[in-house]
Amino acid sequence: MSTAAGGTRSARAAGAGSGDQLRLMAKIALMYHERGARQTEIAQELHVSQSKVSRLLARAAEVGIVRTTVTVPAGVHTDLEDALEQKFGLREVVVVDVTGGESEITSALGSGLATYLEATLTGNEVVGISSWSATLLAAAAAMRRSSGRVVDRVIQIVGGVGESRVQVQASRLISLFADATGAEPVFMPAPGVLGSASARKVLVEDPAVAAVMASWSGLTTALVGIGSLQPSPLLRESGNSVAERDEDELRAHGAVGDICLRYFDASGTVVGSGFDERVVGIGPEQFRAIPRRVGIAGGKRKHEAILGALRGGWLNVLVTDVETATALLAS
Repeated sequence: MSTAAGGTRSARAAGAGSGDQLRLMAKIALMYHERGARQTEIAQELHVSQSKVSRLLARAAEVGIVRTTVTVPAGVHTDLEDALEQKFGLREVVVVDVTGGESEITSALGSGLATYLEATLTGNEVVGISSWSATLLAAAAAMRRSSGRVVDRVIQIVGGVGESRVQVQASRLISLFADATGAEPVFMPAPGVLGSASARKVLVEDPAVAAVMASWSGLTTALVGIGSLQPSPLLRESGNSVAERDEDELRAHGAVGDICLRYFDASGTVVGSGFDERVVGIGPEQFRAIPRRVGIAGGKRKHEAILGALRGGWLNVLVTDVETATALLAS
């Protein structure tokens, strides 16, 4: 907020002008900033032009008669956000002021992402979205419908995950997002993981699947959850697409987390495994070529995975909770 400050001596020292000029400058500043008078009202009352009022208000700020202070509201963590942006070279960090269990964090992060997207999706966007994230689902459900079309298309960037009875969540996620943004939804007509690399090779040659995969090159924004090797309750309910033998292999290779089923180690490097060769989803290099890559995750179970994703340059925007943000900064 801006306030009119005393101290004409310092203003004179800065070459602000004569005493009469300083008096007028201070009077105008008090009327505008303290009393809330409009510039036209000030001009009429003091019998000066509105352009002079505007000019003297600007000059009052230059010489220190008006000083601007910012009071950060409780529950807003701009210092923590700035520090994380600097530490990991991120474009933006959104720290949500929430503590509690996984369900409370998921709901609050979803609301935080929804607010961020409502402010930053301004049109001509092609958005890629991962198919399986409870937090993304919470965000899509929390988004208000935009008055105009702010996204051209929303495209699924990894196949469905888990049992068919629960894969409907992926369709619901994309449908909710499309409804809120006016986007055309594009679904991936394939499972996220196949039984063999050869089966994947055959499937990706299907025209419908190939068409979706070709559209990924035009993405401007990606929205993804960050998975840990330990499955979430929602993924466990789905039947957990990562079989125990695959999980053992990934753990042996040092995997700590995944984005779109591409597992990486603590440094963010993709782990080589037979599992990776069976995934129907966007590859790491193509993913990291997307201009804006928004990751959302929080809670203690995800700390190691989020840190690996940041170290590996997977994301340039992060939405997380305050406890996780603090832990990331201390890492």
